[in-house]
Amino acid sequence: MRAAAFLYPWDVVGDPDAARRVADLGVQQVTLAAAYHSTRALTPRHPRHRVVTARHSAVLYPPDAARWAGRALRPYPQEWVAGPDPFGEAARALTDAGLEVHSWVVLAHNGRLGAEHPAIAVRNAYGDRYPWAPCIARPEVRAYLCDLAAEAATRPGARGTELESCGWYGLEHLHAHDKITGVPLSGAARYLMSLCFCEVCEAGYDGLGARAADVRGAVVRALEPAWTGAGGSEGGTGGGRAGEWRGVEALLGGELAGLVRGWRDGAARTLRREVVAAVRGAADDGFRILLHADPAAHRCGANVGADPADVLADTDGVVVPCTGDDAARADALRPFAVARTEAAARTEARSSTEAVARTAAVAGTEAAAARAEAVARTEGEACTEGEACTEGEARTGAAGAAPAGCVAANLTIVTAMGGSPGTLAADAAHAAALGADELRLYHAGLAGDGDLAAVRRELATVRREPATARRDLGGARNSAV
Repeated sequence: MRAAAFLYPWDVVGDPDAARRVADLGVQQVTLAAAYHSTRALTPRHPRHRVVTARHSAVLYPPDAARWAGRALRPYPQEWVAGPDPFGEAARALTDAGLEVHSWVVLAHNGRLGAEHPAIAVRNAYGDRYPWAPCIARPEVRAYLCDLAAEAATRPGARGTELESCGWYGLEHLHAHDKITGVPLSGAARYLMSLCFCEVCEAGYDGLGARAADVRGAVVRALEPAWTGAGGSEGGTGGGRAGEWRGVEALLGGELAGLVRGWRDGAARTLRREVVAAVRGAADDGFRILLHADPAAHRCGANVGADPADVLADTDGVVVPCTGDDAARADALRPFAVARTEAAARTEARSSTEAVARTAAVAGTEAAAARAEAVARTEGEACTEGEACTEGEARTGAAGAAPAGCVAANLTIVTAMGGSPGTLAADAAHAAALGADELRLYHAGLAGDGDLAAVRRELATVRREPATARRDLGGARNSAV
């Protein structure tokens, strides 16, 4: 099972042992940050520093001056890693160590951009701006994000990219000295607090037949119980992702919720397709484009909500957050695996139908044409529910067709951040049984030595038993050191 580790350039630049240390983990790829948001990061093994403070969102390479000349929305250069091109320097070291490098590009998450250009930021139903969340429905924001993606994703040395925040961002945000958890909000309430009411979005609601003032009023009324303590956590407290959306419909009404979601889904789909087209236009043949995604289209954030079938059709695959227990992992991975299976079945059905149709055209017989229709019906219905398939069928689609896209399970390997590196092999086997075919490990630069030792040990098991390792649900996690 192919595995990749996330890294920042500052984990590598200035540390001559970093690239070899990551290669020794047993990963084949590094997903290296090229455009990233503000953060404060520990560097537990670096010979020159222990903490790096990235004060604002920035690109970790020299941006093209000609591309951005005269534009209000433009990327910010970084100042906290020595050298003119930290991404390039780190990529060369990692490549020399035998690792494949893919860029890691954060798009619609930029607090400095929204602070300096408040008109572009998401504005909630109360009029509050979210500077970290540029509104992706705005044409100027989409133009900026497309050019940023094309430039940041295709850095020299990168053989693919993983796009984070390529969609709506909302209320939730890891903010300095955060103080927003005093009132508990359900997933449905957080969604309503993430809706945008800038002039572009208001015009969008109006265009779909819902007056923006009415939508805003409905959102404010629906949220009122949260502020009074009369039921703010109701709506979307159970049933996972589907339960969240039922909660939205209960709070907002089914018709209005559908109209709002229609506007937001359309904006997200437009951005995703424009960004992917921009990257493909700038990249060489064979360049892989993956999206950090969540299978619930209403969700916001780093792992953007997207319809599984749509995103797999638009990209080369997805990176799926797999935190939490087995049920949470299944809830996240299975919709993408099922969508891929169905796409593969449709592709095989079309191929079979075309082959029989060609035979019919040559033979000129009604019987051959009838066989074409039968094949289309049979293959199109094959394995559409996912659960009825064998594991092999769920991974490859009907009649052994090639997968429609990569599904990478993103597992946290930092114990102090809630990860479980000691059960990585078992977790990888569980993810594979759910349809994942690659792993992403968050985050090799942040993990302590003990966590990295566990990753080395566990990945050796994954390599040794790629098809037979299976999870001991009762003992694997408890027996880990």
